[in-house]
Amino acid sequence: MPTLIDITRRRLAVKNTAKITQAMKMVSAAQLKRAQRAVESARPYSFKMEELLFNLVSNIGEEYTHPLIRNPKEVINVNLIVVSSDRGLCGSFNTNLFRTTNDYINNTFKQQYPNANIHITSVGKKATSFYTKTKLKINKTFSGVFIKLKFDSAKDIINSFKQDFAEGKFDLVLIYYNKFVNVIKQVPTLKQLLPIKPPIDDNIKEKKYKTEYIFEPHQKYILDELLPKYLEVQVWQTLLESNTAENAARMIAMDNATTNAKELMKYLELQFNKARQAKITKEMLEIVGGAEALKKS
Repeated sequence: MPTLIDITRRRLAVKNTAKITQAMKMVSAAQLKRAQRAVESARPYSFKMEELLFNLVSNIGEEYTHPLIRNPKEVINVNLIVVSSDRGLCGSFNTNLFRTTNDYINNTFKQQYPNANIHITSVGKKATSFYTKTKLKINKTFSGVFIKLKFDSAKDIINSFKQDFAEGKFDLVLIYYNKFVNVIKQVPTLKQLLPIKPPIDDNIKEKKYKTEYIFEPHQKYILDELLPKYLEVQVWQTLLESNTAENAARMIAMDNATTNAKELMKYLELQFNKARQAKITKEMLEIVGGAEALKKS
C-alpha cells in the first residue's frame, strides 16, 4: 500500500496537472472563438466565388483552356496534401485524419488509380513526423503554419504544386483535412484542388449556377484571373477549417483531461484518508500493546 508521502506527492502532481489542462482549455476556447468567426466569415465568400466561377465555366464553352483545368488523359502522379496540426494535446484530431487518409490511399485510391504514384505534401509538424516514417514519397513539407496562420501560407502551399501541375508533373492534386462541423465534431474531408472542376451533383449545379451575368471584359479574361484566386481561396478555406477544428479538439481534450484529473484527485483523497486512518489505528494499537506490556511487567 502506498505511503502517505507517496499519495501526497501524487495528489500534488495531479493538482498541478489539472491547473495546466484547465488553463490550456481556456486558451483553446479563446482561440476557437476567433478561429470560428474567421471560418464562418470566409465560407460565404468561398461559396459565392464558386458560384460565379462555375457559372462562367459552364457558359464559356469547351474552347476555353487553362493550365488549372487541364484534364490529363491518364492519372500517373498524384499530389496528396495532408493538413494536420503543429502541436499535440488535441485528442484524436490527428489520429483520425491519418487513419482515414491511409484507408483512402490503401483502398479507394488504388481502385480508382491502380497505376498512379502518390506523393505526400505534409502541412503541420504532426503530418511531417507521421509520413516520414512511411514508405510514401514526400513532395514538400510545411511546418509551423498554424503558429500564426496567414494567407501567405496558402500561397506558399499552392506554389509548391501549381507549376508542377501546369507542366504535367502532377495529374491530380488532392487535399485531406479536418473540416469543422461544430465544437464536438471534426470530420476528415477529401477535396480535389486540381484540375478545378464544378460540383458533381447536377441538381446543385442547376439550382446554384444558372445566374445570368453581363461580363466586362470578356469571360476568358475574367476566368484567367479568377481561377488562380479561386484556388487560393480553396486552400485558405481548408487551413481555416483545420485550424478551427484543431482548437475545438484541443479544448474538448483539455476539458476531458481536467475532468479526469479532478476524478483522480477524489480517488487519491479517499486513498489518503484510508492510509491516514490505517496509520492512526496502527499507532493506537501499538500504544495499547505497549501499555498492556507494562502492566504485565
